[in-house]
Amino acid sequence: MSKSKWLSGPRINPEPIAKGVGAADLIDGAFLAYNAGRLQKAARLYVEKMLAPETFVGLTLTGALTPAGLGGSVIIPLIRAGFVDWIVSTGANLYHDAHFGLGLALHRGSHDVDDRILRAEGVVRIYDILFDYTVLLKTDAYFRRVMHEAEFQKDMSTAELHFLLGKYLAAREDELGMKDTCVLATAYRCGVPCYTSSPGDSSIGMNIAELWLKDRGPRLDVSRDVNETAAIVYEAKKSGGASGVLIFGGGSPKNFILQTEPQIQEVLGLDEAGHDYFVQVTDARPDTGGLSGATPGEAVSWGKVDPEKLPGTVVVYGDTTIIAPLLAAYALTRHEPRTLRRLYDRREAMLDRLRSDFAAKGGRD
Repeated sequence: MSKSKWLSGPRINPEPIAKGVGAADLIDGAFLAYNAGRLQKAARLYVEKMLAPETFVGLTLTGALTPAGLGGSVIIPLIRAGFVDWIVSTGANLYHDAHFGLGLALHRGSHDVDDRILRAEGVVRIYDILFDYTVLLKTDAYFRRVMHEAEFQKDMSTAELHFLLGKYLAAREDELGMKDTCVLATAYRCGVPCYTSSPGDSSIGMNIAELWLKDRGPRLDVSRDVNETAAIVYEAKKSGGASGVLIFGGGSPKNFILQTEPQIQEVLGLDEAGHDYFVQVTDARPDTGGLSGATPGEAVSWGKVDPEKLPGTVVVYGDTTIIAPLLAAYALTRHEPRTLRRLYDRREAMLDRLRSDFAAKGGRD
């Protein structure tokens, strides 16, 4: 049996790490095997394939990433560079992101503290992140005050909700003389739609519920969310492009971004084959049932990933707070900014195309 195909990979013979080496050079030169090798493969897939001009890139955010500062350090630069076209996030990430846009302080601390003392002193802890309890109260009050405005008093998708909140947070940034502190403000400025797969499962949703008791505030249309996100993926494919997903964590946002393909194929009965590119950063395992949406191979069986594009999938097993900054540094170093796609402004046109093609198929009984 010939050994040539098994020994055709690049030889492992790295140069010594030099003082002052950049993150991108470090990944290319020293991340050669195990999960470091998977990170290099993911970084190169993202830069060399997913950031092609014709590819729509969707990003998911799960876990407490924005309180740790990843909104400002990672997500905002990727949005600004045109490397993220649409987002599905937990509501908690968008809520805690707003603290930064409002100029409220979160502090680095220790996880090894007595939480009874913190509670008595009015300090809230997210692992080793500490902040005053009034940060929550001030953020809650801000959201309720804003969502009393006339433009919020209607049915809307979570993308429209977050776009309107982003508009107010962008104005607040301007008032405070700040820039690029808040994901929602940046997404508003760049026309990046932000969806939440479980809108009631966060403090934003809780404040909407408080307004509901007063017959005020937005009425979120989750069916519109399902169809708008499917329309984004459908538009990517029917316009001659491709669809790529960059998944930080798992959970409901991961499933929500991947279910766009079963919605198109299985439910609406439209011809499609699955997402073209799939990069996930996770610390979960598939054998326990904890890896939400499981592996790319399993996703193929659901129609979520195009089976012909399975080589264009990578799972990096690691901590998102470590992997995401490295991946962003690699992309921002190795790829020029892309033109902003401004998918938020195109939502109605994309949804009309999906609706029209569905109707042309005769719909489903």
